[in-house]
Amino acid sequence: MLVKVFGSAVFGIEATTITVEVNIDKGIGYHLVGLPDKAVSESSFRISAALNNNNYKLPGKKIIINMAPADIRKEGASYDLTLAMGILAASNQIKSENINEYIIMGELSLDGSLQPIRGVLPMAIKAREEGFKYFILPKENAKEAAIVNDLEVLGVENILEVIHHFNGDEKIAPTIVDTRAEFYKNIDFPEFDFSDVKGQESIKRCMEIAAAGGHNIILIGPPGSGKTMLAKRLPSILPPMTLHEALETTKIHSVVGKTKNNGLLYQRPFRSPHHTISNVALVGGGQYPKPGEISLSHNGVLFLDELPEFKREVLEVMRQPLEDRDVTISRAKFTVTYPCSFMLVASMNPSPSGFFNDPSSPMTSSPQEMQRYLSKISGPLLDRIDIHIEVTPVPFEKLSEERKGESSVEIRKRVSAARDLQSKRFDDFENVHYNAQMSVKQIREFCKLSEESLSLLKTAMEKLNLSARAYDRILKVSRTIADLANDKDISPNHIAEAIQYRSLDRDGWLG
Repeated sequence: MLVKVFGSAVFGIEATTITVEVNIDKGIGYHLVGLPDKAVSESSFRISAALNNNNYKLPGKKIIINMAPADIRKEGASYDLTLAMGILAASNQIKSENINEYIIMGELSLDGSLQPIRGVLPMAIKAREEGFKYFILPKENAKEAAIVNDLEVLGVENILEVIHHFNGDEKIAPTIVDTRAEFYKNIDFPEFDFSDVKGQESIKRCMEIAAAGGHNIILIGPPGSGKTMLAKRLPSILPPMTLHEALETTKIHSVVGKTKNNGLLYQRPFRSPHHTISNVALVGGGQYPKPGEISLSHNGVLFLDELPEFKREVLEVMRQPLEDRDVTISRAKFTVTYPCSFMLVASMNPSPSGFFNDPSSPMTSSPQEMQRYLSKISGPLLDRIDIHIEVTPVPFEKLSEERKGESSVEIRKRVSAARDLQSKRFDDFENVHYNAQMSVKQIREFCKLSEESLSLLKTAMEKLNLSARAYDRILKVSRTIADLANDKDISPNHIAEAIQYRSLDRDGWLG
């Protein structure tokens, strides 16, 4: 008897429906075809043990299973339940009249219980698109899949529940999640708050501007000046994610099995990889490509602490994704594209000793050591960082103050208002939502300067020896400063403030 059941495979962040054809005929043998990997090929042992331990059995006949499309490689143990139900249906051990309305996925343990799987959200979205009515999967993944409307998600703990469901003995209760209600109920603030920061008012202001315009930022200062502490508090002032952004971010985390509480992600991601990270771990890839840290930071923050300690080639692979806001990974047989629209926040010491130009410290570095240290960061990478700010240590008087600083809630209100202005401004442009994403053409259109502002910018570039690459960055940042002040036009004050945020372009840093 020939039976067709359906599973799903994930490539990139999109899913493809897999048709599992099971044919049972006279003879003896178990043949699995359709480009399965080692984990899929081993499924026969898990299926056999799981069925035996639940008083069912593999039929002692010739079983041929084809996983179509046959030219797509199937990987992982998540097809165990799909194959098991196909075998049971083809051997008439369960009723299979409407089995073609189901997507079935799950990894089997030897006792028949189910282990959680990865990539559930893209699978559920694809199942709904292709008109499937039901999705059977492990109970631990049910909440994540139930985010998708118009699809009955049936979470199960054991293969027996699925068998009883198809035989009509005991139906599985669907998992229901009110996505919008859950999303808006769970929007809250991270544990880190700007009210804990003593002093550093100019740096807080800089962080506010970076958050309002989505600008990449680098913090330069000696050890203990608060660079990491400030960076960790940046997500607390970013606007809350929209439902669309939350779904997009959850899809990426679902593919690598990193969804929290197996549901929708409510907080913007904050990723902080160690400086020993490899190229592939940062941008994604591998034999079967998986998203890297830049994609896991999508719609959030990627924090690179001690930037010069990262390998130069690792930093260089970020140049194109920073510009295009997606990364394409190509292999001989297929190509996948992952989104990676993130805010880059980096920190570094000004010298190997960390105390460059600090008269209170006896530790100094030679010009050669300085040059070697700073040359790890290339000009093209700095070109993609809009704001450079020097962080100075906080004096004791400020540290010992009892008065709390302005809270993240208050700063976030101003940031959200500025982002709303930008959303309206770029309404007609696809994939442009905030100032940092502006192209040269949009800069010319939305960052027009008066004669006075133009004269100030010209003088600053000549007197401070700012590089040519600083010009567009200063215009983008000044546009954000104007938005925070709710000003339609860019004034000389806005230009003057933006010029301060180009420390590394001045002579004496990387010259």
